[in-house]
Amino acid sequence: MAESTASQVMAELAVLEDPKVRAVNLRHGDDHGVNLGELRALAKRLKKQPELVPELWRTGDTAARLLAILICRPKSFSREQLDVMLRSARVPKVHDWLINYVVKKSPHAEALRREWLLDPDPVIASGGWALTAERVVKAPEGLDLAELLDVIEAEMKEAPDRLQWSMNNCLAQLGIAHAEFRARAIDLGERLEVLKDYPTPANCTSPFAPVWIREMVRRQSAGHP
Repeated sequence: MAESTASQVMAELAVLEDPKVRAVNLRHGDDHGVNLGELRALAKRLKKQPELVPELWRTGDTAARLLAILICRPKSFSREQLDVMLRSARVPKVHDWLINYVVKKSPHAEALRREWLLDPDPVIASGGWALTAERVVKAPEGLDLAELLDVIEAEMKEAPDRLQWSMNNCLAQLGIAHAEFRARAIDLGERLEVLKDYPTPANCTSPFAPVWIREMVRRQSAGHP
C-alpha cells in the first residue's frame, strides 16, 4: 500500500477491529480492538510513511497511534514534538511503544530522559525511568548508579503503578548488569516487596526484582541469553 491517505488507513483499521480483542485489551488499560500481529502486517505494507504520522496521531485513536509509531522515522522528531506526544500518550501500549520504538532511537533521548525523570506527572516520569533503565544496561558511563538506588529505595514503594513498574525495571537492570550493585539491588527489592505477588505464568520470569535478577544472572552464567 503506497501513498495512502489517513482516511484509507482508518478504514482499514476499522475493518480489523475485533470486539473480543478489545475486551482483552481493556483489561490492561489499552482501548483498541486490533490484533497486534495484523497491525504490524499493515505497517509492513505501508512501509515508512512519515507524512501520515501526524494525521494518524491527531485522531487520538489508539490503534492509529500504534500504527503511526510503526511507520514513522524516529529521528525525524524534534525534542518538543516527542515531549508533546508523550504527554498525550496516556494509553499504556502507546506510551510503551513511543518510548521503546521512537524515543530510544532519537538523538534527543538523553535530554528527554533528564527532563522526564524530574516531571511531577508520574506517567511522564515513568518514561524517564524507562530511558534510565536503558542507559543502565547500554551506556552507564556518567550515571550515578548508587544515587539511582537511593532514589528507588526512597520512592518506589509509594510510587503510582506505572512509575513504580518503570523504577522496578531499572532496579532489576541495575542488579543484572552491575555485579557490584547486585547484592544491594536484591536486598532493596526484598525489603520493599514491590511486585512480590505479581501473577506470573509458569513459563515466565517474575517481575519481582530479586527473583528477576537471580534468574537472569543464572541464565547468563549458564550461557543462555
